[in-house]
Amino acid sequence: MNSLLLRPYQASSVESLRAGFRAGHVRQVLAAPTGAGKSRILEHMIRAALDKGSRIMFVCERRILVEQFSKHLDNAGIAHGVLMANHWRFRPYEKVQIASAQTLERMESIPLVDIVFIDELHACLRKSIINMIVAQPNLRIVGATATPFHPAIGVHFSNVVSVTTMAQLVEEKFLVPFRVFVAKEIDTKGLKVISGEWKRDDLEKRGQQIVGDVVADYIRISNDVFGGYRKTICFSCGIAHGAELAQKFQEAGINAIQISSEDDEEYRDEVLKDFAKPDSDIKILISVAILSRGFDQSDVDYVILARPLKKSFSEHVQMVGRGARIHPGKEICVIQDNSGNWLRFRDDWDKLYNDGVEELAAGQDSKPRKEPTDVQKEAAKCPKCSVVWSGGDTCAHCGHVRVKRNEVQAVPGEMVEVNATTRKPEKYSQDFKTEFYAQLLGYAEERAHNPGSAWHRYKEKFGVGPSMAPPKPVMPGLAVLNFIKSQNIRNSKARRTQA
Repeated sequence: MNSLLLRPYQASSVESLRAGFRAGHVRQVLAAPTGAGKSRILEHMIRAALDKGSRIMFVCERRILVEQFSKHLDNAGIAHGVLMANHWRFRPYEKVQIASAQTLERMESIPLVDIVFIDELHACLRKSIINMIVAQPNLRIVGATATPFHPAIGVHFSNVVSVTTMAQLVEEKFLVPFRVFVAKEIDTKGLKVISGEWKRDDLEKRGQQIVGDVVADYIRISNDVFGGYRKTICFSCGIAHGAELAQKFQEAGINAIQISSEDDEEYRDEVLKDFAKPDSDIKILISVAILSRGFDQSDVDYVILARPLKKSFSEHVQMVGRGARIHPGKEICVIQDNSGNWLRFRDDWDKLYNDGVEELAAGQDSKPRKEPTDVQKEAAKCPKCSVVWSGGDTCAHCGHVRVKRNEVQAVPGEMVEVNATTRKPEKYSQDFKTEFYAQLLGYAEERAHNPGSAWHRYKEKFGVGPSMAPPKPVMPGLAVLNFIKSQNIRNSKARRTQA
């Protein structure tokens, strides 16, 4: 494999990681959106390390992901072993080894290797991994994740490589856009909170109260958008909730299957193998969390969120991202939100979607989100077409003019569509604008551009030209570089269209 087989942003990620090692960063994070092809990037780096004679270990969170990446390496023609008791591919002599985090937990000592690649880093920072980091401070490690928000990541990793955003990948057609529908959500009022999340048993009982609504919404939206049912994954509050959802879907004539931690691995593997077939009879696959990380089936057109989250933005992003991958004939992914998560995490989503990951230990998972009020929920959407307002008094989608608050009437339980790609208008402080302008001037100076280009970039960002005196230029940060890159892509596309 060589860089010519990588997409441009994937090749840029590889070069940025190599530059990070040269700069002295022993432990680095590869941050890229779900569906961006992090496994492809890591495959490329594994082959390059193997060509240099290095010993390599690849760590996954669960056994199912071990099998998945083993297939990736097989397809790439890379010989490897699997560090797992009684596994048919136990080949300790191979220079490339794949292991699950659970296996490493049970091992008395970690095998000696030269470089470690960790998939789904946010979910893999177990005691065994941290012990390995502490015991081998010079061991090179690359951890890949779409959501590097685990508080320990910023403690043990010193550099993040994030060269693209979900917005850019959608624009470049490497990911599909979402069409999001929000319904009357599971009622979480009064539920007990444990470790920042609602108590699961109580949440399950509340979720079971709207099972009929989830099924009815699915039938209506699937037929409205697609004219029938498409491959769907559904996230439930718990196993009992998932079982009831499966039963109600079956009663409606829709083949739905649940997989859970209570099933044996052989059964789960068979169900996943069946669901992966293009002509699978399984229309809906239900789980609590098994499908939220590492599940990379690209022909999923529909995701149901029936599992409310109070603080875990990472889990929200992972669940939504399961439908982002491109596939022949796939133009969009529908998100059916019966959990309230979309509006609950909207500000964080807008920032991640448009700006990507800018720093480690950003704290997105550190505290519960404040619940939007009923008034805020109604105000967030156009009363005519149900798209989220993108600013001003006129809906950018249908042209409807916003009416006064006392003229708006809510329709309880009605499923509505919201805009998943237009970010909510932001209020920027004067200090933020001044700093942004200084970085734009620094970018122009660094590349010997006319300083007037920074003025125009500023206007593109904030809608009006800068009112302050030009500040002293400073080196641009990742947020400014990502903004400039996205604008360059957009402007280039516009010029091609015009031509």
